[in-house]
Amino acid sequence: MRKHLLRALLMGALTLAAASTHAQAPKHTFTLGDESFLLDGKPFQMISGELHYPRIPREAWRHRIRMAKAMGLNTIGTYVFWNAHEPEPGKYDFAGNHDIAAFVKIAQEEGMWVVLRPSPYVCAEWEFGGYPYWLQKDKSLVVRSKEPKYLAAYGRYLKEVAKHLAPLQVNHGGPVLMVQVENEYGFYASDKDYLALNRKMFEQAGFDGLLYTCDPAEKVKEGHLPGLLPAVNGLDKPEAVKQLVRTYHGGKGPFYIAEWYPAWFDWWGTPHHTVPAEKYAPRLDSVLAAGISINMYMFHGGTTRGFMNGANYKGEGTRFEPQISSYDYDAPLDEAGNATPKFRSFRSVIEKHLPKGTTLPPVPAAKPAMRIPTISLTKVTTLTAALPKPVVSPKPQTFEDLNQDYGFVLYRTLVPGGRQGILKIKDLRDYGVVLVNGRRVATLDRRLEQDQVELTLPPGRVTLEILVENLGRLNFGPFLNQNRKGITEQVTFAGTELTGWQHFRLPFDDISNVAEAPGAKSVALGNGPVLRRGSFTLDKTADTYFDMRQWGKGCVWINGHHLGRYWEIGPQQTLYVPAEWLKKGSNEVVVLELLKPQQDKLTGVDKPILDVVGTQGEAHKTN
Repeated sequence: MRKHLLRALLMGALTLAAASTHAQAPKHTFTLGDESFLLDGKPFQMISGELHYPRIPREAWRHRIRMAKAMGLNTIGTYVFWNAHEPEPGKYDFAGNHDIAAFVKIAQEEGMWVVLRPSPYVCAEWEFGGYPYWLQKDKSLVVRSKEPKYLAAYGRYLKEVAKHLAPLQVNHGGPVLMVQVENEYGFYASDKDYLALNRKMFEQAGFDGLLYTCDPAEKVKEGHLPGLLPAVNGLDKPEAVKQLVRTYHGGKGPFYIAEWYPAWFDWWGTPHHTVPAEKYAPRLDSVLAAGISINMYMFHGGTTRGFMNGANYKGEGTRFEPQISSYDYDAPLDEAGNATPKFRSFRSVIEKHLPKGTTLPPVPAAKPAMRIPTISLTKVTTLTAALPKPVVSPKPQTFEDLNQDYGFVLYRTLVPGGRQGILKIKDLRDYGVVLVNGRRVATLDRRLEQDQVELTLPPGRVTLEILVENLGRLNFGPFLNQNRKGITEQVTFAGTELTGWQHFRLPFDDISNVAEAPGAKSVALGNGPVLRRGSFTLDKTADTYFDMRQWGKGCVWINGHHLGRYWEIGPQQTLYVPAEWLKKGSNEVVVLELLKPQQDKLTGVDKPILDVVGTQGEAHKTN
């Protein structure tokens, strides 16, 4: 008996040892040569494309990485998004669509390398440039600085990220070749001590491989940290790239274009940006012929789900520019993950520069797409019919004061009626629907610098409500530390400040928590915002798109997944519905509509509509 037990224990130990040995991937070296990157001592040219894991359904990660390989890429670049991973202080999320370690491991399984960009600031047309909203709760905290509270929060987060990703560096058997410190810091400032602190924090967290910085060509001097490789963004003239890198890297290479832009992103109310492949294919050819490594931003954009889009604002005299939910980017791979003519053009270029004997896998066929039948959204609830418990204060509170990240806040107060005057909201951020006794009387749009409207109030005690939408915190530029949302100053009517506010928090972070009002099938609508619900049945699943051209402004959820925002001003007029989020059988749709409550039909199309600009909302007063 004893002999059998010992034998069993020995066999078990040998099995575990064998499994452990098998599980450990071979370690590689990745170093800087004078002219080239060296992988295991041999020259290696990175041909990389940017993919962002939160912008792609987790179920589709492998497909998108295989598409990258089919175009000829050998590396995937991705940011790491702080606000996705630490939505509230000390509460970390590395599961589901935020499981970046799984994303990196899938890349390795598919034979791809990875360049990791875990700077706390990402830009990326992403809400607050990746910073979590709660950093704005403390007005003395200054992001991208040596301010102690910022560095403490940043340091805690970076250590948590490193737990998941440091073991996946190439020198530990993983696919991560390089890790980026900060992100285009030269656009923002030039504090070398701050950059050195960043480097130290990365190293202390466990990122012990190759570190680098990246900056646009004209800002390398400001953003580069001596001792690290300076990568260049937005420049694709080979000799200019080489000269610039040598200037700041001791006369040596290697040479890396960390962001090469074969297209661009969109914001609400402006034409869709497209760039023909013919313009950029010759440039790609010349860069690869010169032996320069490159990362396409973007290879595939995907979709900015939920409320995670960012915004731009360059200061007085410029417009606030919130970005759309589609991140199609006119990239080589479209929003649904299909190859475009640009994909095929770039693939032909890359094939010319592959090592001898290397052949690319065939280009996968386009994924099937379908047009779903028209859906009747028969259940309707006015937004004000099922509100949460209010927070009460004399003056209006910001989203941050209310511990709310995204979505909407409904502000309510009582005012004496029977008079006329100007309603003025000082520093509205960003879009307000004004209601008097439940009736919509105006909309105010920060993009158009609308912050006031003349109103005639009915007699008696009047309920004044302002539904404020956060259209996305700034992700770029000098105003990152001025990113609070909601009513950020005060509200006056006829010159008198209004006080005594109720605040109803409407983050819409989980649509299943949003209650239906009793009698939701037949309700007197008026003209205020509503939630509409409906269902449809499928006998097969495929990609599709909701056509929002007949709707006004709002958001859509499918089976609990937030598809993003729509807005009649365009250019985006459809919402991409991934096949992975549809089910055979019954599917549920919820629409939050701000402007057209009577609209009750939702139609499907089998192609996106991303290039139709509509009305700009100049006539903001509702008659």
